[in-house]
Amino acid sequence: MLRPLRLIITSLVLIAGVAPARADSLKPEEAASHVGKTATVCGLVASAKYAVGSAAAPTFLDFGKPYPNETFSAVIFGSDRKKFGTPEMSLREKQVCVTGEIRLYQDKPQIILRDPKQLSER
Repeated sequence: MLRPLRLIITSLVLIAGVAPARADSLKPEEAASHVGKTATVCGLVASAKYAVGSAAAPTFLDFGKPYPNETFSAVIFGSDRKKFGTPEMSLREKQVCVTGEIRLYQDKPQIILRDPKQLSER
């Protein structure tokens, strides 16, 4: 009787040991030290803007501090914008997490959002 129970417990321990651990999220000010890596960055959207007249019509979600002093940005290009609704209005001053590859643009870290699954509210 104890043998099957012991086998089940051992199996569960082994499975738990090889299950991937969920990566911790980064604060916006930590993103710059993780350039080139895929990560989740969480923080307050301090400012947001839809630059409809600019090339590629990007929407910027600026974390940490409002533009131009943001510490990190999430960018949604116009070609993907319809998937996200109006994030410059709905996400401003909200706690948000974004996941993707951290890249530098003009010496500031950013993640490009192409799919709404990359974004979640906290």
